[in-house]
Amino acid sequence: MKKKIYNFLKKRVSRLVRMFGLELVDQYNFTFLSNNKYLTEGLDINDRSISIPFGELKIEKKVNSILIILRTCTSELLMDQKKDRVFGKEKKEYTFRTLNSLKKNINFLKKKLPNLFIEILITDTNSSDEDINYMKRKLGSIECRSSLIKINVKKHKSRISGSGSYSNAKISNMANFHESINIAEKSNSDLVFFLEDDYILRENCLVEMIKSYEKFKTLFKNEIILLPADYPYLYEKNSLTEVFSGIENHWRKVDESLVTFMTSAKLIKKYINEFLQMTKEWEDPWEQTLYEIYKKNYCLSPIPSLAMHCANINSRYGIPPSFNWMEEWEKNND
Repeated sequence: MKKKIYNFLKKRVSRLVRMFGLELVDQYNFTFLSNNKYLTEGLDINDRSISIPFGELKIEKKVNSILIILRTCTSELLMDQKKDRVFGKEKKEYTFRTLNSLKKNINFLKKKLPNLFIEILITDTNSSDEDINYMKRKLGSIECRSSLIKINVKKHKSRISGSGSYSNAKISNMANFHESINIAEKSNSDLVFFLEDDYILRENCLVEMIKSYEKFKTLFKNEIILLPADYPYLYEKNSLTEVFSGIENHWRKVDESLVTFMTSAKLIKKYINEFLQMTKEWEDPWEQTLYEIYKKNYCLSPIPSLAMHCANINSRYGIPPSFNWMEEWEKNND
């Protein structure tokens, strides 16, 4: 009898409280009284981001669509690489496992954000026909819009300043990024995720990045850039930073990155000339243009890492700290 009365009152009070835009939380079993949903299942309700103990934040603009551009090259390295990568495999093995981890992310994303429109585009340079066919089959097994385009590197050489002195790897990378940026600028998607083909993503990577983007965009009142990886270089020096609470991860302000990042199509359009300059002339470091953008717009990286960059094990942009890299590598094998 007491339990029935309790449940009756709980429902009535919960409905009354929700009329005022509030939520009641049972701190003994960590559930919302309105729907018995556990806090660990996610604290986003409609257009509100809820954090314990900070309360709610009304999201100004929900993300409705994302374009994922995966830049691939299985026959040669996209960047000049003098040292072996971690695990010492052929380049295509990293590409395929990146794609496998992306598929798992899409499946998880569709469960958590079922109304999100997702599109994957592979922009490829110099991969073999066999590898191209493999990637097309893999794309076909992912439940979202997808396509693959082959980049004609030769047609880009004439517009690249000093191309005669650049390695094939640099020219290929500039050509691929040029195509990717132009596609992103014309996209109607809310977000664009530029992904290089040697990043193994944790299953929750995209969900955390998208939901955190919504939160930080609301907080900062400005466009932001998010990285999937927590790079070792961030721990090399004792420098001041800013740390923010995301959905399940903390995020820190950073000043450097590689060319794997997520941002809005709006930011791409704003800095389109700066991005295109990266595809015309090589500057060391190549990412210097990005660093200048980060002075005007927050760039954040996750703690702990949401992805593993499969560079050399000693690279300052490689294996992230406090990351079970062997487990993630094995989980994304076919």
